[in-house]
Amino acid sequence: METPVYLFTGFLEAGKTRFIQETLGDSRFNKGERTLLLVCEEGEEEYDPTGFAVPNVYMETIGDESELTEAHLRQLQKAHNAKRVMIEYNGMWQLQTLLDALPMDWPLAQIFLFFDAATFLNYNANMRSLVVDKLKLCDLVAFNRFTKEMDVMDFHKIVRAISRQVDIVYEYTDGSVIPDEIEDPLPFDLNAPVVEIGDRDYAIWYRDLWQDPKKYDGKTVRYKAIAVNGSKLSPGFFALGRQLMTCCVEDIEFAALVAKNECGYQVKQREWVEVEAKIEVRFNKAYRKPGPVLNVQKAEPTTPPEQEVATYY
Repeated sequence: METPVYLFTGFLEAGKTRFIQETLGDSRFNKGERTLLLVCEEGEEEYDPTGFAVPNVYMETIGDESELTEAHLRQLQKAHNAKRVMIEYNGMWQLQTLLDALPMDWPLAQIFLFFDAATFLNYNANMRSLVVDKLKLCDLVAFNRFTKEMDVMDFHKIVRAISRQVDIVYEYTDGSVIPDEIEDPLPFDLNAPVVEIGDRDYAIWYRDLWQDPKKYDGKTVRYKAIAVNGSKLSPGFFALGRQLMTCCVEDIEFAALVAKNECGYQVKQREWVEVEAKIEVRFNKAYRKPGPVLNVQKAEPTTPPEQEVATYY
């Protein structure tokens, strides 16, 4: 039987504890299911078990990343016979540490991210890699302690540069909660017979493609990329991608897609090519899951873009 995980992350004093306390105090959520609450950091606010809707919550503290192992997590679950898990995660720890430790039968049900609006821009300027790390996977980001003097667009742009799917809400100091309903049109025409992906739009397109691949199924695209032969690819397939920087030089990665060579292109390793390809969403062993496969109909050598490393800005 699967054990759903509700993950709450963000930096210290961002409002995670208060939100979890209120959630566990709501009888619509907390109906008596045995719940393991893992607390990975200690802030000024503490939990009050008397405020929980029912006394079914078993708190355990994880004070060091080294304690995040599958064996330890299973031990804690078994000790309390927990049927679901809530995790207040340390904002200074990378999410991958937790993801690597979660048992396979502990699916992530929801990921909530909290920021103190008064300190967020400073964190983003000085610890951007940690901000990006938390934004990439969350389902909802809440900016607490928002004021009328703050510019919503300053926050909106930072979030949307990382994810177009996450929901955003602003909780103002007067108690009102306003959802972000700003529309962000894509910088290319998805209804065109051939969707032209501009050199500066690769990062946005690549992110959107993976976040919502179904809307690209059957679309034909044209763009510039680097061709790469890969030993893990089946005969007749190669990879097409670009170097992509999310926040800083240290996190540059080769963001590529599997391509089926339908036009007889003679692949030269790491050659820049302009391709025209029809996207098909299907399982591919290189992805280990269904994903966008490029059926390449045209491929010609070309010059690199003016900015070879793709960014979201």
